[in-house]
Amino acid sequence: MIQTQSSSRKSHALQLAAALFASAIGLTGCTRKEPAKKAGPPPPVPVVVAEAREKDMPVQLRAIGNVMAYSTVTIRSQVTGQLAKLHIQEGQDVKAGDSLFTIDQRPFIGQVAHTRADLERDKSQLESARLDYERKLKLFASKVSSQDEIEKAEAAYKTLQSVVLGSGAAYSNALLNLDWTTIRSPISGRTGNLLAHEGNIAKAPDDALLSINQVQPIYVSFSVPEQFLPIIRRRMSETKLTVDVTFANQEGTPPRGELTFVDNSVNPNTGMIQLKATFPNTDNSLWPGQFVRASLTLSQRPRSVVVPSEAIQPGQNGDFVFVVKADQSVEVRRVKPGTVDGGVTVVDEGLQAGETVVVDGQLRLMPGAKINAKPAVIEKPAQIAKEEAKP
Repeated sequence: MIQTQSSSRKSHALQLAAALFASAIGLTGCTRKEPAKKAGPPPPVPVVVAEAREKDMPVQLRAIGNVMAYSTVTIRSQVTGQLAKLHIQEGQDVKAGDSLFTIDQRPFIGQVAHTRADLERDKSQLESARLDYERKLKLFASKVSSQDEIEKAEAAYKTLQSVVLGSGAAYSNALLNLDWTTIRSPISGRTGNLLAHEGNIAKAPDDALLSINQVQPIYVSFSVPEQFLPIIRRRMSETKLTVDVTFANQEGTPPRGELTFVDNSVNPNTGMIQLKATFPNTDNSLWPGQFVRASLTLSQRPRSVVVPSEAIQPGQNGDFVFVVKADQSVEVRRVKPGTVDGGVTVVDEGLQAGETVVVDGQLRLMPGAKINAKPAVIEKPAQIAKEEAKP
């Protein structure tokens, strides 16, 4: 009885071990039946592309410039007196010859009358001396008058001639002072702050009354490195050089002027040479003291290869672009960029007209990557160019 129970236990243990072994084999078989999944190719990278093309590009020097009045005049009275009337307001446009101030004329009118009376008196005395001299000459011819009397009459006559000249000069000076009581603008321009008002005493020539800036035409002053001086002088001898300026919140076409001044010396502290361009400024878009970006055009480069400036990427080995190949993949191409104008950059080396480059989405690209391309225009919209032109 005891032997039978022991055998039964062994048989049950063997059956349990066999079942576990079979389960393990079944699990192993199921695992081996599932094949490993292979990774597919990455999806195309969405990018914006543009075509490199040929374009005539200006060769320019760019600098920050400052607008200067063509001329500035400080108005002062040439006679001392009380300001009786103001004919202008602050910030007003005036023309040459316009009345600005009137000084009380009454003292000067009296002076004119006084000097005129002196002149008329001296003229009468001169006429009397002339008649006396001529009479003495006739008497001397008749041997009635002596030589001494003739000489005295002649001296008196010549003395009164000088007196009349002095009286005439005093009268002319009085008329001039009367004319100066009306202070007129010597130039056309815009008035600044009034420094004196009605009732003030204007002391000549110390007291400043007003300043006027001539703004039509107007100057833009800027400086460039001295190494460009030879080419600037050579080009000025060949043709007129144009200067375009841009500034914050500019509207319409950028003002264009002509280079008219090259300083006679280079600044030894900065190595820069000062230039000035003259602008007609008929619309008053330029204002004295304003800061602008000045672009001096030296020449034109015909048929230059250009791309949008965003296509040029900096790298450790130099600038490069992503060029789109026929199979819609990209390759890295080193380039040599040149001048920049209007949102496009000249490519001096490394690219041909007609090739397509990536202008947006370069961060996700690598050589050989497939792309999903969208076209872009090569010129920037006017509003974007205007924003980038702000100093």
